[in-house]
Amino acid sequence: MAPWPEVEKPETNNYIGDSSKQNQNMAGKEGENHKGNVASLGNKGEIQPAFSTVALIDETRPEEEDPWALPELQDTGVKWSELDTKGKVIRVLYGIGKFIMLLGLLYMFVCSLDVLSSAFQLVGGKAAGDIFKDDSVLSNPVAGLVIGVLVTVMVQSSSTSSSIIVSMVSSTLLTVRAAIPIIMGANIGTSVTNTIVALMQAGDRNEFRRAFAGATIHDFFNWLAVFALLPIEVVSGYLYHLTNVIVESFHLESGEDAPELLKVITDPFTKLIIELDKSVINAIATNDESAKNKSLVKVWCVTETNVTLQNVTVAFPDNCTSPDFCWTAGNVTWTLMNVTETEYISKCQHLFANSDLPDLAIGLILLALSLLVLCSCLIMIVKLLNSVLKGQVASVIKKTINTDFPFPFTWLAGYLAMLAGAGMTFVVQSSSVFTSAITPLVGIGVISIERSYPLTLGANIGTTTTAILAALASPGSTLKYSLQIALCHFFFNVSGIILFYPIPYTRLPIRMSKTLGNITAQYRWFAIFYLLLCFFLLPLFVFGLSLAGWPVLLGVCLPLFALFIAVVVINVMQKRRPHSLPEKLQNWDFLPIWMHSLEPWDNMLMSSLAFCGKHCCGFCKCCKVNAEQEGAKDKQLKTMEVYENTMAMADEERGGRRAPAVACVDKTGTNNTAL
Repeated sequence: MAPWPEVEKPETNNYIGDSSKQNQNMAGKEGENHKGNVASLGNKGEIQPAFSTVALIDETRPEEEDPWALPELQDTGVKWSELDTKGKVIRVLYGIGKFIMLLGLLYMFVCSLDVLSSAFQLVGGKAAGDIFKDDSVLSNPVAGLVIGVLVTVMVQSSSTSSSIIVSMVSSTLLTVRAAIPIIMGANIGTSVTNTIVALMQAGDRNEFRRAFAGATIHDFFNWLAVFALLPIEVVSGYLYHLTNVIVESFHLESGEDAPELLKVITDPFTKLIIELDKSVINAIATNDESAKNKSLVKVWCVTETNVTLQNVTVAFPDNCTSPDFCWTAGNVTWTLMNVTETEYISKCQHLFANSDLPDLAIGLILLALSLLVLCSCLIMIVKLLNSVLKGQVASVIKKTINTDFPFPFTWLAGYLAMLAGAGMTFVVQSSSVFTSAITPLVGIGVISIERSYPLTLGANIGTTTTAILAALASPGSTLKYSLQIALCHFFFNVSGIILFYPIPYTRLPIRMSKTLGNITAQYRWFAIFYLLLCFFLLPLFVFGLSLAGWPVLLGVCLPLFALFIAVVVINVMQKRRPHSLPEKLQNWDFLPIWMHSLEPWDNMLMSSLAFCGKHCCGFCKCCKVNAEQEGAKDKQLKTMEVYENTMAMADEERGGRRAPAVACVDKTGTNNTAL
């Protein structure tokens, strides 16, 4: 055992048991000891014991920072007033350049979302059309709901899935009432895009916490609205009857095409990459067998259809169009018939117009490229916004967006934000684009979670108004059905807003998204698990049960749903009124730890990644180098530390010699008190 270090006045350690007595004695000798210590340091060059009037144990703890508080983006550059004329001109030019670069990145970001939607349609478009063919499944409202989720996730566009539904309703393959649950599912599926975008900010823990919460607030609102309104719709049919009265009260006529403001800007670029023939998916959904062998990739962009009256041979005279236009010459029967011929005039100019690759291969190529461009643009947008939104500019923007009106008009700010979200979504013609654009702003702290909620609700309203305008431009055969479905979508979102926004206590999506944000900030892999579970695994599980029929679906889902509700209620009571519960249910310690904590799963996942890294990519070697660098840094810092207790210094030095080197473990803190 190493000896204790020798000091000249060891009597100072006699008061370790009573820190107040030690402080009084030291205070009385402070002036004398100070002079003596200075003299001895000058004469002997030896380190003297340090005395302190501070208690060895400080019971006061610093206040924990709120992880949801908006960060203050400090301006680390030179102030404007300190710049000369040349510096001011350069800064203005830099600002203009950054603004132009930001617009260019936003343009590429929106184009990549468009190409991503096309890629998903190429990969899963025909499968989506096949899903809609099973009439017996579509008559089940729960199955219709999950089909709407799956199809919208597959094609990455609620407008595409809505157009499929309109085609099926107009061709009498589906009733409007059976289509309403599918519309609700499409409303859920369209929120997957901004959840994927939030994953790109996983590098910074706090940014990821805010970004993922800002993205999933859309998911939670849609799911809660469905859980509340789908049973009401199944029992009463209020959406169907309300929209039917509205549609029947109008004398509808087909109008002009709805304006597509954003498409005018993005189409010239995206059409150079890929163009799709979306009528193929509609044809598959309406049981057109000839469409199965057609490609979704559009080859001919300019065609002309001609209808001519021609002599056509038929098998029997009964097949003639009219007895007056029927001739028989030997064994051949002729008749006059209108023949439609398509003349191909001009080929498309996109990259895959002359390609022989199948739709799946083209879709996978575009999927990889669009995700790469999407991630790159998002990372650069976040970096650029962080460099621009600093100091006074950031404070002005944050105050403009997040500040409430003075009392008694505090409530008005949220509804104005809702109108702003609806207006912006109407301009860009897509709720996915708008919510994906505000997700990084929530992540870097420009928009608060509380303000992003009404903006998201406004985006839900904006995308339905766009659908109503598109429905009014439909041809006469589908005008009534498309308008009624669009109105169902609109009133569904309005009903959800009435349930989950006006009263602050009912704004459950905010609390739920913050809880999920905290979990994903600690266990970042849980974000991917959540994405797969909510948008793929759970809908597929329910869809598989619905194929087996109502008895199996109810027999499996009802007990699981009751168990889920019971767990939620017990969790709420454990936090608010634990004494109202039986002693055993006041916590979950009676269950195995893997059933009520993510820690074992996290350890297992991290161990698997460490094992893979050790054998595949030299992960441990990298960790060892990092550990050595951390050790050298700690050693350098210790030479600069001043210890208030010399016994602590000796203890730490001895502990440091005995402690084994552990690689790849984060250091949570050190203890400098030897008691």
